[in-house]
Amino acid sequence: MATLYIRDVPEPVAESLKERAAEAGMSLSAYVARELADIAARPTNAEIVKRLKTQDRSQGPSTADILEAVAEGRR
Repeated sequence: MATLYIRDVPEPVAESLKERAAEAGMSLSAYVARELADIAARPTNAEIVKRLKTQDRSQGPSTADILEAVAEGRR
């Protein structure tokens, strides 16, 4: 497992993280490691765009259908 050192963390950020860790009943290190794991598990915007570009949308609504639904919602 890797070890990370983070420098120049603003004091308000560090205090907020310490409070959140305490509320979760975790050490600061464990809490930050969990948060980083959650961030790393999320797809990047580029990955989302790539996935969306590969999806078949031939069965979805047409542009006209979408515009009609938006117009109907505004009435």
